[in-house]
Amino acid sequence: MRMENNTILITGGASGIGYELAKQLCEKNTVIITGRNQARLEKAKHELKNIHIFKSDVADPQEIVALYEMISKSFPRLNILINNAGISKKINMHDEHDFIHLTQEINTNLSGVIYMCNQFLPLLKRQKTAAIINVSSALAFVPLSITPVYCATKAALHSFTRSLRIQLKNTPIKVIELMPAGTETPLLDEFEQSEKDKIPIMPASQVVKIAIKKIGAGVVEIRTGQSNALKMMSRIAPNFALNMLNK
Repeated sequence: MRMENNTILITGGASGIGYELAKQLCEKNTVIITGRNQARLEKAKHELKNIHIFKSDVADPQEIVALYEMISKSFPRLNILINNAGISKKINMHDEHDFIHLTQEINTNLSGVIYMCNQFLPLLKRQKTAAIINVSSALAFVPLSITPVYCATKAALHSFTRSLRIQLKNTPIKVIELMPAGTETPLLDEFEQSEKDKIPIMPASQVVKIAIKKIGAGVVEIRTGQSNALKMMSRIAPNFALNMLNK
């Protein structure tokens, strides 16, 4: 797929991988970013100059409907949707948690992607070429026990993306999954330094550079860093992989 002259919507585009995607794509494409934090959106717009911003929370279906109404009117040629918004929490199930805390990751990381795909499919199907790019994680293959809900959402997102790819195979829409391993993003803020030291971490800029190159080459499941190793180990020696990641 050509990575120029597109109109691209990136959720969670004000930081991390989403910001790097906007940064590396905005010179040759029309880029729109969304997020929950207006100040971060304004900061990204100031730094990148030629992007468009809309405040929107993917965990809220009503906000997605409102976003679609604005985007479909202002950017009717939208042909790439990048579902990047995500949150991660360290959750110990020995502790007591309220329902909102336990399900926040599900609402953003999984339900939000499903909402976005459902809402924007009619617009994407009207384009000659289009793509949905879901950002999941290498932890879809092997879970990290200190982030159990996050890992569960990424495993479910991996499954959903594969099903969506089959359902849309006779449409102009390519369904692509980006599965980074440890990446230097705000998601790592939950971790102690001693925990980070155990994880090989790539800069978000490097992950995005690889992703854009592989999207252009037609790769539909893009794995960076240790993702290939985790996928292979999860198939060959699943218990070993689980114990190694959680030792």
